[in-house]
Amino acid sequence: MVESCLAKDETRAERVRELFDSIAPRYDLINDLQSFWLHRRWKRRLVQLAEAKPGKRALDLCCGTGDIAFALADNGAKITAIDFSEPMLKIAEKRKGDADIVYKTGDALNTGEPDNHYDCVTIAYGLRNLADFEGGLAEMHRVAKPGGKLLVLDFGKPPSGLVRFWYLGYLKWMVPCFGRIFSKDASAYAYIHESLKDYPAQAGIADTMKKLGCQEMKIHNLMFGAMAINVGVKV
Repeated sequence: MVESCLAKDETRAERVRELFDSIAPRYDLINDLQSFWLHRRWKRRLVQLAEAKPGKRALDLCCGTGDIAFALADNGAKITAIDFSEPMLKIAEKRKGDADIVYKTGDALNTGEPDNHYDCVTIAYGLRNLADFEGGLAEMHRVAKPGGKLLVLDFGKPPSGLVRFWYLGYLKWMVPCFGRIFSKDASAYAYIHESLKDYPAQAGIADTMKKLGCQEMKIHNLMFGAMAINVGVKV
């Protein structure tokens, strides 16, 4: 299952979608447990950096069960949120309430959204899962307005060898245990560790943003670089 999800061929997107469909009912619970609830703090930081305000439009890609979309909407922005997993979107819709959010089933590599349309484009824990992370960033860049922000929150690669040793060990050995206990699927969470092997993390994202022509780029390292938020501004 893990190997097929990571295959760089036409099957990858479908395999990843099947994986997220299967873990949707326990997704939020396991995220809380495996991050010791810290993912909520990191998402709040992403939203602060997005600076979404009333009158602004924001696009949240790979929105999952809606955490980022809700927080952006709370700041008064009009939100479009896209994910390819119907079970994830159904959970997000149930949590929506009166928030100004439009949910769509779609592909982060080809959203179908207009050019130069959004004041900020966010993606949290989704870029790493795409068959082409550079293509994902290019799509974010395409739909952002000039002056709009691109923001990526995802697993990082800590510069410290000691931190990296403990962090990767935790992802490899402990996180699958949460999957086994709470979703009866250890392989779904073993995928996190495996997905980092070829993912260039914060440094690679920054390089790609630079190639796209972004400016005012910054990397916000969290937990000694185990997590990171990349920010760039489209010119």
